[in-house]
Amino acid sequence: MIDAQEERQSNGVINCAAYSGGRRIADLPISDVSEALLEQDRFVWIGLYEPTEAILRQVQEEFGLHDLAVEDALAAHQRPKLELYDQSLFVVLRTAQLDAEGRLEFGETHVFVGERYVISVRHGSLKSHIGVRARCEASPQLLAKGPGYVLYALMDFIVDQYRPIVEALEEQLQKLEDQIFNQKFTRGTTEHIYRLKRDLLGLKRTVSPLVDVCNRLMRFDLDLIPDDTRLYFRDIYDHVVRVNEMIDNLRELLTTALEANLSLVSVSQNKDTRRLAAWAAIIAVPTMIAGVYGMNFEHMPELQWAYGYYAVMGTMIVVCAGLWFGFRRSGWL
Repeated sequence: MIDAQEERQSNGVINCAAYSGGRRIADLPISDVSEALLEQDRFVWIGLYEPTEAILRQVQEEFGLHDLAVEDALAAHQRPKLELYDQSLFVVLRTAQLDAEGRLEFGETHVFVGERYVISVRHGSLKSHIGVRARCEASPQLLAKGPGYVLYALMDFIVDQYRPIVEALEEQLQKLEDQIFNQKFTRGTTEHIYRLKRDLLGLKRTVSPLVDVCNRLMRFDLDLIPDDTRLYFRDIYDHVVRVNEMIDNLRELLTTALEANLSLVSVSQNKDTRRLAAWAAIIAVPTMIAGVYGMNFEHMPELQWAYGYYAVMGTMIVVCAGLWFGFRRSGWL
């Protein structure tokens, strides 16, 4: 017999345990699952993290999982969905978390649910599901409901991670608004807005399909979900709808912020253009006069006049000053 602890340390098996009456009765290797399920009041909960194909095929043989579902679990990169096979449910969930730099990272959790087993396969997510198992084991009266309740606990744990992310993105948007309206315009502000919009689009693709998944789990055509467990999925449905609305509102605000930023940049550029045009007009006057008197014609007015130089300089100063006051009054300077 393979030692359970040794198996958990290799091949991506994080945990494999049998439960009866809502309490853990044994940790066991996958090869002993069939023996554990000989008792009718037991179910098995297996947690896998990026398992090898060999270990996932072994799990498939133990529980008779469908080939298509196993292929999806191996390849990952699936959209959130719920698929019903002969004797099992296959649920795909996407996890999300912010890294140290505030960038959004996505992972996946695939869940196989049968009458007496639940198998979670985690890809990419660095956030462990150990806390879910501990929370379920702390409430044996709920865990006694079986694999349907474990599916709820996993979905609830993943969905609860979405709202803090949206709130963190809202804080980033508030900082961006301060930069847009109170600070100098920079290219980085626009890039930050586009990055937030891209992150929100990815989060939208993660959250939005869960509305249909929860609707299906609340319906009465899935015998694998007991009647007394369907009510719990209503709570997840409410959370998903709320997060979905928060994402939509934030996307609208980001679109408005981007438009405001571009408008303010355009206004700033127009001001700079008018300022340059005003100074060009002011400089054009002495340039024109100096250009005329620099032609060295022999017969020109005031060439022999003792005060000609002072008259020309005075004219330049008066005209330039008049233009400066005029542009200043109109707001061009």
